[in-house]
Amino acid sequence: MGPPAQRAPFGPAPDGQSRDLQAPLSRSEFVVRCFIAIGIALVPVLVWFLFDVILIAIAALLISALLELGADPLMRWLKAPRPLALAISGLVIFAVVAGTAYLFGSRMVAEFQDVVQLAASGQGNIVNSIQSSSLGKMLLGHVQEGVNLVGLIPSVFKVSASLLGGVVVAVVAGVFFVAQPNLYLYGLVQLFPPRLHREVEETIVAVGTSLRLWLLGQLIEMVMIGALSTLAVWMIGLPSFLALGLIAGIAEFIPYVGPIIAAIPAILVAATQSFDAVIWTIVAYLLIHQAEGHLIMPFIQRHMVFIPPAVILLGIVAIGSLFGVAAIAFASPLAVLIFVLVKKLYVRDTLGEETPVPGEDDAR
Repeated sequence: MGPPAQRAPFGPAPDGQSRDLQAPLSRSEFVVRCFIAIGIALVPVLVWFLFDVILIAIAALLISALLELGADPLMRWLKAPRPLALAISGLVIFAVVAGTAYLFGSRMVAEFQDVVQLAASGQGNIVNSIQSSSLGKMLLGHVQEGVNLVGLIPSVFKVSASLLGGVVVAVVAGVFFVAQPNLYLYGLVQLFPPRLHREVEETIVAVGTSLRLWLLGQLIEMVMIGALSTLAVWMIGLPSFLALGLIAGIAEFIPYVGPIIAAIPAILVAATQSFDAVIWTIVAYLLIHQAEGHLIMPFIQRHMVFIPPAVILLGIVAIGSLFGVAAIAFASPLAVLIFVLVKKLYVRDTLGEETPVPGEDDAR
């Protein structure tokens, strides 16, 4: 009996099965794959050095989503053309911001200044009360040097030239994005091989829908928490109640961490009034955010976008640790973006698991 027939190392197998050995790469293919590997390895480095650009891009996407939210009812109910609906949406948003600044601008600035001064006085009162005991003196000796609660307020609302420049760029880019979405969508899709065009387009649309629904939910929460906080501190009798309510509403943009930050100036202002005011302020903020966690947020998440709380919280901590406090404001939309990409591209498309993507009908 002769030796078994040898199969050619290259080319299709006689029985139609897949071949065991692959043909060696040509020089051009090897170079291309090397460049791809180098590009993938450089992505974290580029993210680190260009993170400010990424934040501006996220802000531009949120601005375009806000304009889209304002234009959607006009296009859906009044059948207005898209350019006209977007123009009306932009004018309404500008009118609301400008009108609020005109009506309450000077009073709000004065109240913010009062909040800073009263908070400094309240922090001094609290420190003096704690120092009256030996245990309090020991605790202050360990933490007082590194803690400046009053400094948080002006630092958060500090405006610099670079910040204003970033805001202008984000607004202009957001207008361009929403004015010609197909142009930028087509450009991104063309960066990928033709066989991936449909999947890439679906992913971009899913990310855009998720960010728009998340933003709508956040705006609803910000308005409700701001209004409830303003009413609460007014009923308690605290001064500068409009500024305190605005701080609470703006801080709500940062889930879980923002409400804690917003409660600090209110408690410090209450410390300048009386001990009862401090207790009532703490109780009011606790009740408001308990209502938010058990009533407002579940209702919004059921109709908008649900992101697991641990994902948002860990994202805030990670981004704040890596890129500083200024980046925390965009930690939530970044977490939404990454969460959608992981569920769509990895869990569903790669692993083949049936999982809803935020923003889809079965995810709501």
